[in-house]
Amino acid sequence: MNFFTEPLNLMLFFPLVGVLALLLIPSAQKNALRWTALVASLITFAISLWAFFFSGQYEAANPDLQLVAKFDWITVAGWNIQYHLGVDGLSILLVLLTTFLTPISILSTWTAVEERVKDFMIFFTLLEVGMLGVFMAQDLFLFYIFWEFTLVPMYFLIGIWGGPRRIYAAIKFFLYTMAGSILMLLAILWLGIEGKTFSVPLLIEQGGIPADIQWWLFLAFTAAFAIKVPMWPLHSWLPDAHVEAPTAGSVILAGVLLKMGTYGFLRFNIPLFPEATVKAAPWIALFATIGIIYGAAVSYAQSDVKKLVAYSSVSHLGFVMLGMFALNAQGISGAILQMINHGLSTGALFLLVGMIYEQTHTREIKVYGGLWKITPVFGSIMLIVALSSMGLPGLNGFVGEFTILLGAWGAGMEGGAFAPMGGVWWAGLSALGVIMAAIYILYMFQKMFLGPQGEIVDEVKKHGHPLRDLNWREIVTVLPLLIFIFWIGLYPAPFFDLMAPSVNKLVEALAAVAPMAMP
Repeated sequence: MNFFTEPLNLMLFFPLVGVLALLLIPSAQKNALRWTALVASLITFAISLWAFFFSGQYEAANPDLQLVAKFDWITVAGWNIQYHLGVDGLSILLVLLTTFLTPISILSTWTAVEERVKDFMIFFTLLEVGMLGVFMAQDLFLFYIFWEFTLVPMYFLIGIWGGPRRIYAAIKFFLYTMAGSILMLLAILWLGIEGKTFSVPLLIEQGGIPADIQWWLFLAFTAAFAIKVPMWPLHSWLPDAHVEAPTAGSVILAGVLLKMGTYGFLRFNIPLFPEATVKAAPWIALFATIGIIYGAAVSYAQSDVKKLVAYSSVSHLGFVMLGMFALNAQGISGAILQMINHGLSTGALFLLVGMIYEQTHTREIKVYGGLWKITPVFGSIMLIVALSSMGLPGLNGFVGEFTILLGAWGAGMEGGAFAPMGGVWWAGLSALGVIMAAIYILYMFQKMFLGPQGEIVDEVKKHGHPLRDLNWREIVTVLPLLIFIFWIGLYPAPFFDLMAPSVNKLVEALAAVAPMAMP
């Protein structure tokens, strides 16, 4: 089969066709550039749907890697580094989330990005290639290339099109991530040298890494992934990056880039270092729980609505880490679904904040008020997304958080992953995060949309452009997110079915190598 007819290759490299087209379009033709980037991203999304659901090549019941594209890449001095792509139930939803959020993010830039549109679209399209590569790569060397590659376009997106402190935020983002990645690179080199291969499936099959070595390798990978998540206390780069990034950058950063960290734990740490994983699970639960409570408390203290949403990510992704290291099927399934939920809900929040910012040029909560009467469509959509983010039953956030807490409770029982340190307390304390989320989300909504009219309304009117409700483009931008917010909240079974075979295989393999009761 031809290289570019392989479904994953076609999906991965089609955005580069968009980049080539963008290079040929004059910089002055801004709308042509926007449409070209949008169409390229929509076609990539269509390819992902075809590959997984209509090509007949992906079987949801198969727990193994599928749509595999594999050939020898770098063969020198006895080393064989492979170009190796594959997708299974652990990654399929994240690949789909990437191809789904990219066109939505591009559509949100239609009026928000006016300077250097050509450069922006090229960087954004290249970023999609890097993100897809991270979720598909099954060779550690190839994975590391894609992992590092994503830093470059995101650095420029923040540094060129960001806010007043964009250079500081971009450099901080780059240095934090790079620092952790260097430790991961050393661990990758050790694995490749000792295992005579960089193939992840082969390394998992070989196993046999001594427990003490596993621990150090686990920590090296954790350094990179925990910073990317970000886990408390390695989170300080995130609020700066979110606040200074353009709206589309914040959406893709929250929706996809942060998931590269949680996915890394799932794909590499747990199956490669099972004994170290079991040993670390109670400690990960401790830091995750602190992150849940801390993120929620700090969110409430924010006066900038975008920074509030940014800190909420620390809390929400704490739930993901808690569920993942429960090391049972409920917790891991809930963690994967919550990765998707966070991408949908927080992505929608950043979109909506960006839409009102375009009109008012401020994100200070105190200057808003009474927006519901002036912008009822905007207020209604914001209410739905806010309730989703705080985990209201019937919306997507509830399903993920409930499943995670169910897994965490089981992990706290005798013999479970959390039993050696805290037991069910982690589930109980984390549940407080749900209540705290309701407090800061409802506080934000009440201040911005209810009560007396805020001063910004009159301030904007003085400039001859009174506040307007969402237009058709803005509604179309956020509507697909609302559909999935309700779909997952009301009928999550198809999403769990996609991940279940691979999750069960991972849990069974973990239990076989590092025996422990799985309540």
